[in-house]
Amino acid sequence: MTMQWWHLTLAGVAVLLLGMLLGAAVVRGRAAVRLAGAEAERDGLARELAAVREDAREDREAAAQLAPLRAALERVETQVRTLERDRVEQFGQVGEHLAQVAATTRTLQEQTAGLAGALNSSTTRGTWGEVQLRRVLEHAGMLERCDFDEQVGAVSRHDIRVRPDVVVRLPGEKFLVLDSKAPLTAFLRAQADGLAPEEVARLLRQHADSLRGHVDALAGKEYWSAFPTSPELVVCFVPGDAVLAAALRAAPDLYDHAQSRRVVLASPAVLLALLRATALAWQQDTLTDNARELLRLGTDLHQRLATLGRHVTGMGTALRRSVEAYNQLVGTLESRVLVTSRRMHDLGLVETPVPAPPSLEVAPRPLTSTELLSGELESVAPPRRELGDVAPPRRRDVHGDETDEAVS
Repeated sequence: MTMQWWHLTLAGVAVLLLGMLLGAAVVRGRAAVRLAGAEAERDGLARELAAVREDAREDREAAAQLAPLRAALERVETQVRTLERDRVEQFGQVGEHLAQVAATTRTLQEQTAGLAGALNSSTTRGTWGEVQLRRVLEHAGMLERCDFDEQVGAVSRHDIRVRPDVVVRLPGEKFLVLDSKAPLTAFLRAQADGLAPEEVARLLRQHADSLRGHVDALAGKEYWSAFPTSPELVVCFVPGDAVLAAALRAAPDLYDHAQSRRVVLASPAVLLALLRATALAWQQDTLTDNARELLRLGTDLHQRLATLGRHVTGMGTALRRSVEAYNQLVGTLESRVLVTSRRMHDLGLVETPVPAPPSLEVAPRPLTSTELLSGELESVAPPRRELGDVAPPRRRDVHGDETDEAVS
C-alpha cells in the first residue's frame, strides 16, 4: 500500500510538473503571441501617428495657403450681407416709388380724362390750339405786334371776310398765315382705355378724314388772297406731334393732299423750326440793312475826308508861304538893318546890338494819304522848299563886318 501510494504520489507530482510545464509553455506561447500582436499594433500605431502628423502638417500648409482665400471669403460674406441689407432697403424704396407712381398715374388718368372731356368742346379745342400756337411763337422768340398779329381781319379775293388766327410778318413786307383749329374729337376717343384694336384703327381713320376735311376748308378760304404779299399757302397748325403722326399713319397720302391744296400741315416741332428760320431771315435782313447803311456812311465819310484833305492841304500851303515870308523878312532884317546896329555897337554908340531873330527851319508836313489828297491839289501844289535855303549865308568883309552874299 505504501509503495502504491508513493507511486501514485510520484505520478501525481510528475503529472503536476508536466501540467506546470505545459501551462508555462502555453503561457509563454500566448505571451509571445501577445507580444507579437503588441509589436504589430505598435508599428501600426506608429504608422498611423506618422500619417496623422503628415496630415496635420499638410493641413497646416493648406491652412496657411488658404488664409488669404479665407479672408477674401470673409470680405465677400460681409459684402453680401451689406448688399442683402441694401437690397431689402431698396426693395422697400422701390415699393414706395411704385406706390407713388401708381398714385401719380391715377391722378394723370383722371386729369387726362378731364382734359379729354374738356376738349370735346369745339370752343375749348380752338382755345387750346391758340394757346399752343402762342407758346410755339414765344419759344421761337417772337413778340406780338412786332413779329406777328392775332385775329387780323381781311377780305379775300372772293369778298369773303376772313380772320386767321395768326399772321407772321416776314422780311420785305410779306406775311405768313397760320391757322390753329385742327380737329381732335376722333383722336381723343381713340385714346380711351379698353378699346379693341379695330375700333382704335377706325377712330384714327376718322381722325385723318376730319383733318382732311379741315384742310379742304382752309384751302377754300384762300387766306393768301387777303394778303397780297403772302406766299400762296396757309400753315395748318396741329397742336400735337402725336396728333399729326396718328393722322399720317392712318392716311399716308394726307400730307401730299394738303400740299396740293396749298396747305402745310405743321406740328409744334415743325412750326418751331419754321418760325426760327423766319427769325433768322429777319436777322439777315437786319444785317443787310445795317451793311447798306454802313456803306452809305462810309461813302459819306470818304467824301468828307477828301474835303478835309483839301482844306488841310490849303492850310499847309498857307503855312509854308507864311514861313517863307518870315524867313525873307529875317534875311532883309539881318542884311539891311542889323548891319547898321552892329556898326553902331562897334563905334561905341550903343551898349548892346539888336539881336537877330532866328529863322524858321521847320516846314509843315505834306499830306501823303490818297484818301486826303485830290488829284487837282496834287497837280497844282507848289514844290516843297527847304526853309534853310531862304536866309543867305553870311560872311565877314575886309573890315570884319558880317554881310550877306545876297539879299532876298
